[in-house]
Amino acid sequence: EDALRDPLVSVVMIFLNGRPFIEEAIESVLSQTYRNWELLLVDDGSSDGSTELAQRYVAENRDRVRYLRHAQHANLGMSASRNVGINAAHGQYVAFLDADDVWLPEKLEQQVALLEAHREAGMVYGPAEFWHSWNDETKDRQHDSIQDVSVQPDTLIQPPNLLTLFLKREGVTPSPSGILVRREVLAATGGFEESFRAMHEDQAFYAKACLHAPVFVSGKTWYRYRQHRDSCCAEAARQRKADGARIEYWSWLREYLKQQHAVSNEPWKIVNRLLEPHRHPLRHRARRALAFARQLVRRMLRRVLRQTRVGWINWGSLRRNEPISRVFGQDRGQCIDRHYIERFLSQHAADIRGHVLEIGDNSYTRRFGGARVAQSSVLHAEAGNPQATLVGNLETGDGVPADAFDCVILTQTLQCTYDVRAALKSVFCCLRPGGVVLATVPGISQISRYDMDRWGDFWRFTTLSAGRLFGDVFGREQVEIVSCGSVLTAIAHLHGIAAEELRPDELDHDDQDYQVLITIRAVKRPQT
Repeated sequence: EDALRDPLVSVVMIFLNGRPFIEEAIESVLSQTYRNWELLLVDDGSSDGSTELAQRYVAENRDRVRYLRHAQHANLGMSASRNVGINAAHGQYVAFLDADDVWLPEKLEQQVALLEAHREAGMVYGPAEFWHSWNDETKDRQHDSIQDVSVQPDTLIQPPNLLTLFLKREGVTPSPSGILVRREVLAATGGFEESFRAMHEDQAFYAKACLHAPVFVSGKTWYRYRQHRDSCCAEAARQRKADGARIEYWSWLREYLKQQHAVSNEPWKIVNRLLEPHRHPLRHRARRALAFARQLVRRMLRRVLRQTRVGWINWGSLRRNEPISRVFGQDRGQCIDRHYIERFLSQHAADIRGHVLEIGDNSYTRRFGGARVAQSSVLHAEAGNPQATLVGNLETGDGVPADAFDCVILTQTLQCTYDVRAALKSVFCCLRPGGVVLATVPGISQISRYDMDRWGDFWRFTTLSAGRLFGDVFGREQVEIVSCGSVLTAIAHLHGIAAEELRPDELDHDDQDYQVLITIRAVKRPQT
């Protein structure tokens, strides 16, 4: 009776010769903790026995599972098949699950709760687990990883910012298996574009949805995205069709933006820039040649002048009293400090092993620890965080167990802690002998208004202050300190310019006098 009071979720699962994996996918729906759902199995012309398997599940679950197909058992492609499911759906919410993917048990329960709590959101999704180890091959487990969503987790993203991000970084786009959508959003946008039979059919839908309504992006992983050689993406890569499909999608998007009178926003500018080499190859080559010539002239001028003369500075779009972004650039792409944090954690991924503690959520534990992590714990200062396994206070040590962890991931936390020395003593105590803390602290940075208004944003650090603080607790010889940043990245970070807006060589240039971020690796001395 309680389940019937919950909103109905329609689960649309399309399949084409999905016999190897479809049973596992269906079982992951049957295992959901959220009980008020219906499952629509849409057959796109299968001939491998998966039709009979789907019909068997219908016979066993007639009140909840339905079988659908195209006329004459035709193969019409992914978009047309998903639309068949959408048109037959009765639910207030619609979810999709590809027949080779698997949901985790709390997927529907947690996503429905988020859409119920955020009524303005038209869709919710979280990062995928890239699942290489589905075949139980030990060698594949090290390749399992968590997708980078490239926005601040647990954030409502307004139109058209997600579409802008997806165009800049295609790899952060979710799979349909990870989303939950309001039925009215599907109705308003017309569902999936049936001209896209396979590749980029999801991108075309996301473009429409992300222009229509805000989207809630969670840091929680709810599904396993199976990586195998027979997938649509793998097949397209083998046949070298991926580039052509991408150009087809960009061309469609350009026309769609024109129809929506969205020709002045950032996606319009990006898609025209992406298409220029293909639509106007001569113009594109001329512009590249001109840009190269300008670069040569600038280099020559720098050599002649040696230093910038007074009055020669061109401030351009930086001559302003308001920053470009007040949220560190996360509304434009990846924050510059996050680029440095993830570079640091990637370099020390081998330390993320055994029992790992992380603050707030365990996204970095899962992403960089992988199969090396035996147990993951999450500490939060306040009760009520659904991802927290421990509620405690680093300053007092309350709720933080002693000698419990092999690794502590402590990113961007200490600036919000008034008594830093006390917090570091708690971190030291909670590590097992030989355990490692991987910490980052801000140097040159905006104030975090979100933190300031909640628990405080107290400090900014240098390599000298961070070295003294950690060295006093762990011993100076047990601490490694590195600074990241340059005058360019410091200016960009203060303005909230995203990492994608700088070149890799600009991001990787470090100047000790412009410390944007400080990274610390400290080891609790093993017992002798």
